[in-house]
Amino acid sequence: MKAIQPRLADRLAERVKALISERNLEAGMRLPAERQLAAEMGASRSSVREAIQKLISEGILISRRGGGTFVRYEVQPWSEQRIVQPLKTLIEDDPDYRYDILEARHSIESSTAWYAAIRATPADKEKLIACFDATVAFKESDDPDLAAQADVRFHLAIAEASHNIVLLQTMRGFFDLLQSSVMHSRQRMYTVPAIFAGLTEQHNELLQAILAGDPERARLAARTHLGFVHRTIKTLHEDEARQTRITRLPDEDTDATREKNS
Repeated sequence: MKAIQPRLADRLAERVKALISERNLEAGMRLPAERQLAAEMGASRSSVREAIQKLISEGILISRRGGGTFVRYEVQPWSEQRIVQPLKTLIEDDPDYRYDILEARHSIESSTAWYAAIRATPADKEKLIACFDATVAFKESDDPDLAAQADVRFHLAIAEASHNIVLLQTMRGFFDLLQSSVMHSRQRMYTVPAIFAGLTEQHNELLQAILAGDPERARLAARTHLGFVHRTIKTLHEDEARQTRITRLPDEDTDATREKNS
């Protein structure tokens, strides 16, 4: 019996995934244009477009109207590691432990920023610039989900530039834990222009400190940024809780009507 050959779009989709890996394209980074991909792969643009649509449906890529196609962030399963699993259980039992995670990030990311400023290679710096550009590319309220993911990628790139595998794995574990507990608030941060501007300014200061090789400045920039993030997320959560309580209050007019009719 003759084996069934994979469809052209399926084969091209696999080639696109290989290209993403080969070129180290991370979350928020833009895929080459369809025309360029078609030329590189020796295929028609319609076939490449079909392959890209397949990867979009699988959640590997995301398309922005008039803006191109971008790589999505895929959370790595660090929560299954023994160092992270107990923390995941704590957060599931009591969501307020997420603030302990945010506090722990102050120490961890101050260290990754410090070491990145000392150890970042030219390739690390190039990647940091690309990741920062990705955070800026998704303007407020344009695509908050992808903007938040690009934010994560920027911070992980700093951890990678520290060349400390323990710090990097811890950072990955923290972001896995925070993915579900604060992602909604992180997304909201990118829908408020003033907050978005503050995040961008802080990210830029952190980037410039690392590019300048100034570890103390990088440490301070990381602490300032994380303090802002912590306060903002806490405020957003409190606002959400307040709104939830308001919606649970009985309607005064309805209650008055019931009393009058009883």
